[in-house]
Amino acid sequence: MTNKQQSDRLDPAAVIRAGLDLLDEKGLDAVSTRAVADRLGVRINTVQWHVKTKARMLELMADAVIGEIPLTGLPEVPAERARELARRFRRALLSHRDGAALVVGTYAAEPMTLAFAESLVESLLACGLGDREVAWTSWAVVYFALGLTQEEQAVDHRPLGDVLARAISEATHPALHRVAGHLAPTSFEERFEFGVAALLAGRR
Repeated sequence: MTNKQQSDRLDPAAVIRAGLDLLDEKGLDAVSTRAVADRLGVRINTVQWHVKTKARMLELMADAVIGEIPLTGLPEVPAERARELARRFRRALLSHRDGAALVVGTYAAEPMTLAFAESLVESLLACGLGDREVAWTSWAVVYFALGLTQEEQAVDHRPLGDVLARAISEATHPALHRVAGHLAPTSFEERFEFGVAALLAGRR
C-alpha cells in the first residue's frame, strides 16, 4: 500500500487520538510520530502527511486536551465563572497522564485553545478589569494551573521521602523550616483553590 493510500485511511483527528492514547498509556516521553505510526500500523510518512512534525502533533494534542473543557453551564457571576474555568482547565490536564507537561510545552493558537481563552478573558473583562490587567491575570491563572498540575502529576515519579524536609534545617533555613509542613507536595486541591482565589481576589 502506498503512503497516499495509507494516508487516505487516516485523518488528523485519528492521529491525535492515537497520540493521546499513547500519552495516557506510556507518558509524554514515549510520544513521537514514529510511535504513533507504529500504534496505527502505518508508515511514519503517513503520520507526517497529516501532522508534518512531532512539534505540530503535540500542539494538536494539547489543543484536543483543552477542547475537552466544557464551556457551557458556567456561573453567571464573572469572577466565579473565571474560577470555574480554571478548575475545569485543571481537571482537563489531570484527565491525561502528563497532561500539564504536554500543554506547557506548546503554544497552541488553535481553535479549542482559543475558545477556552476567549471564555476566560471575557469573564475577567466582565469583572471590570482593564485590558492589560485582564491579559496578565489570564496568563497568571493559566501558568499557575499548569505549574501546580505539572508538579501534581510528577509526584508519583519522584523517589520516596520528602526531599525538601531533608534539605532544610532550623539552624540554616529558619523561615523555610517554620513553614515546611505546608510545603510538602500534597493537598493539591486546596493549594489550587487558594492560589486561584489569591489571583482573583477582589474580583466580582
